[in-house]
Amino acid sequence: MSQSTPPSEQSTPPSGAPFPDGTAPAPAPVLGADVPATAPVGADVPAPAPARGNVALGLVAALAAALVAGGVYGGVAGAIEREIGWAAIGVGFLVGFAAGKLGGRNPVVPVVSALLSLGAVYLGQLLAIAVIAGNELKVSASEMFFDNFGLMTDAWSASKDFMTLVFFALAAFAAFAGAKKATE
Repeated sequence: MSQSTPPSEQSTPPSGAPFPDGTAPAPAPVLGADVPATAPVGADVPAPAPARGNVALGLVAALAAALVAGGVYGGVAGAIEREIGWAAIGVGFLVGFAAGKLGGRNPVVPVVSALLSLGAVYLGQLLAIAVIAGNELKVSASEMFFDNFGLMTDAWSASKDFMTLVFFALAAFAAFAGAKKATE
């Protein structure tokens, strides 16, 4: 008598050998692989999703945005020798949006963004004073800013008025709103 093999053993070739009809078995899926086992070799794999919900990364991005935006704000304000309200709003929104985009919905992100935007506007106003004073005294703005920082803060204190506080409030509000908008 002949012995028959079960159907499951008949259809599975040994260790990667082709089926009787000449087709090869599908490779076994690899645990932890991001690419499905059916993806052809050399197929384009989509880029990973951007990091979101990382509060530390969001706050670092907000700090970087605050430094850059504050510098640009101060340079422009110093060059035209006046402050611009919409620019303070732009500084705040940029800081908040950067923080919210990477920091996610954590309630700390909008609050810290608002505080960083206050610092950015203050930095920008000090830089504007340094640019204006540097032009008057025929020295560079960086020399005025770094070598005479105490003098710059004294000049800022003497020149602040109600509109200075309005610019601070606008920047903080825009940062808070920008952080919220980025998470929608």
